[in-house]
Amino acid sequence: MGVGVIGAGVISDKYLTSLTSFPDLRVLVVADLDTTRAAGQAAKYGVPGAGTVAELLVNPAIELVINLTVPTAHVDVGLAALESGKHVWAEKPLAMDRQTGRKLLDRARERGLRVASAPDTVLGAALQTARRAIDAGAIGTPMSALALLQTPGPEDWHPSPEFLFQPGAGPLLDMGPYYLTELIQLFGPIHRVTGVGGRARDRRVIGSGPKAGTEFPVDVPTTVNALIEFERGGFAQAVFSFDSGVRRFLIEVTGPGGTAVLPDPNQFTGDTVLHRRGSEAETLAAQGPSAERGTGALELARAVRAGVPERASGEMAFHVLDAMLAVEESITSRHPVEVTSTVEVPPALPADWDPYAATL
Repeated sequence: MGVGVIGAGVISDKYLTSLTSFPDLRVLVVADLDTTRAAGQAAKYGVPGAGTVAELLVNPAIELVINLTVPTAHVDVGLAALESGKHVWAEKPLAMDRQTGRKLLDRARERGLRVASAPDTVLGAALQTARRAIDAGAIGTPMSALALLQTPGPEDWHPSPEFLFQPGAGPLLDMGPYYLTELIQLFGPIHRVTGVGGRARDRRVIGSGPKAGTEFPVDVPTTVNALIEFERGGFAQAVFSFDSGVRRFLIEVTGPGGTAVLPDPNQFTGDTVLHRRGSEAETLAAQGPSAERGTGALELARAVRAGVPERASGEMAFHVLDAMLAVEESITSRHPVEVTSTVEVPPALPADWDPYAATL
């Protein structure tokens, strides 16, 4: 399937590394508002074309657009791609609000096209191995979970981190999708949330790159605590923080038979550790082939060709967005907020699903 990438920023390196290694995809064009940057990324990864977004969208050989723009542009770029007759893989979050997120998904349906969305770490061998073990009853029916994302914040390493501290980002909307998407795989859709949050500092300083030393404002909560209740039963406590001096990236899931400690949900690698009652801890290494960011776009392309639903669906991303916005609303109102959307949880990938196989 012919692919065009819109957005040649920091995250494009990870995507282009993977996308250009998959036999089932052919990256044809990299586009960006900065066409010089687009040309540089295209040359770096052996992509034959580079240019403007408009030039990419009129290319008839491109069937799938990878939208790596900043969150505020996700919907506008996605809609433009749909109007050009192309499927869309979107970076997270899907949208800034429910109205525009639903508009994007509805327009895709009207045009007979697909929208799928990050995160796709849930499709990596590490988290798929964890899911298959839990689905098979390794700890019994999941009852509760603890999710922790704690860091000092991305301004130390990101050369342009300002957007990560503006509406549409922060630790909740930037990192929350990794954690909530994985929890939904294990517990099912979210029913209700309760949130509290705040920020430690009103301004931060860029720590690397050409803008090092530049101050910028913080406009969102940088620590959020959420209590999450699921439709099918069970609950999770989650912490999302850019204020912590301690780094933690984990999900622990507990059932009647013990606890599973999952790998970092922002990664495609890592072991699962089972702590079952009456037994010593057991380490489950990731089983099966795995890649990196772009795996979900590949799975989307294969699903389109096969005429089956994609796993990292736009509806999943919308439900996650709905839940995160409900957490924000709960912080403001100081009351629990029900999540009105729902989603069907897709089946786990087969253990032998291979991103590097030629299938199309």
